[in-house]
This record gives sequence, C-alpha cells and structure tokens, in this order.
Amino acid sequence: MTPLVAVAHGSRDPRSAATVRALVDVVRTRAPGTAVHESFLDLSEPLVTDVLRSLYAVGHRTAVVVPLLLGSAFHARVDLPALIEDVVSSCPGFVVRTSDVLGADPALEAVALDRLGAAPQRRGTGVIVSAVGSSNAAANAVVASLASRWEERLGVPVSEAFASAAQPDIPAAAAALRTRGARHLVVASWFLAPGLLPDRIARLAREADPQAFIAEPLADDPRVADVVVARYACAVSGLLRQPA
Repeated sequence: MTPLVAVAHGSRDPRSAATVRALVDVVRTRAPGTAVHESFLDLSEPLVTDVLRSLYAVGHRTAVVVPLLLGSAFHARVDLPALIEDVVSSCPGFVVRTSDVLGADPALEAVALDRLGAAPQRRGTGVIVSAVGSSNAAANAVVASLASRWEERLGVPVSEAFASAAQPDIPAAAAALRTRGARHLVVASWFLAPGLLPDRIARLAREADPQAFIAEPLADDPRVADVVVARYACAVSGLLRQPA
C-alpha cells in the first residue's frame, strides 16, 4: 500500500503542529489500511524530506504527498517540488507523486461557513474571509471568489482580507465593510490551524470591533480529512496508471 504523507507548512506556534497531528489522526480513521504520516515543510518536525527518506529506507518505492495547503502558491509550486526532487535524486527508483492542494474544495468551504454559526444573521453584520495572503495573484483571487460567493449566499456584505503579502488587510476590509453599512464584524477563518497569522487577524479584527466574532480554523473536522483522503486516492490512481 502506497503511504500517504500529509505535509503542512509548519509553524513556531506549537498549536499549529498539534492541530495538524490531530487532523492526520482523523485521516487515519478515514483511510483504514493506509499508512498515514504527518510532515512539515519547515519549522516543525518531522520534515517531509526526513519522512520520505525513512519510507525509502524501509523498502517503500512509491509515496503520495498530500499538501495540507488551502492555496496553490509558492510553497506548493516551488518549495515542495524542490524538496521532493532533492529526495528522489538520492533515492534510486523512488517515485513520489504529489496530489493537488486541498484548495477551495466545497467541503472545506462548508466547514468554514459552519464555523460562523448564526453570527452572520445579526443585523448590521459584515463578514471578513481571512486568509494568509500570497504574492501569487491567482491564490488571492480564490479567496476573493469565496467572499463573493458568500455575500450572495449570506445576504450580507463580505470582503476578503489577508494577514500578509496582499491587500486588503483586516483594517482596510473592516473600513470597506463599514462604508457598506456593517456595524459588527464576523471573521471567517480560511486557515487550517491556529498560529501566529490567525492571531494577528484576530488582534486586528478586535481593534476594529472589540465585539468581533472570530471563527475557529478548519482544523480536524472530518470533512477536511475526507478531502485529504480524496486527494490521496486521485494521486494513487495516477501512480497505478504510470507505465512500469
């Protein structure tokens, strides 16, 4: 059975790695019979390169890496492929296939909306979809598209906002929502785990509105685990179709 190696970004905040491990535990329950390993690009352990090399050392010649990333930006397009290439170049015969990122899967969107509960129903509410932000315009556009869909669905003003590298940030998004009549802020989380950037989002939101509702990250919801398993299954089928 081809191992599943889930890889998250990693963080200096221990809550982040703990949440990733909890998610991977749920993945194991959703994929019985599959060896599932957590790993990280940086800052947390074990590193994805170490996990892959350890699998090769015990005899595995295939592996599927599933990026626990909500956007296809620098980490998915550059960092991770380079790390995998470094491993396979020193491990003859080792085939490592990388699945698609989790992305804006409808199941993840449903989890993020559910985290809001009834908060958007309060009169005078504006919703902010908070995300990490990227220098990749396409990755930011995915979050903007979420905000647009949610505005139509919820019937209240909705704006995207980014923790870094892109605009609008939380203060700009809050100001824009106020010009549209919003008096109360509800902040949705387009993050998998808690950490320094979600904390920054929460701090800035409460500066704009001390009573702001701050949603929890997507974390270890079983629907997130199901998306991880689906990404793995698709990548495994691609491995099986590869010519010998």
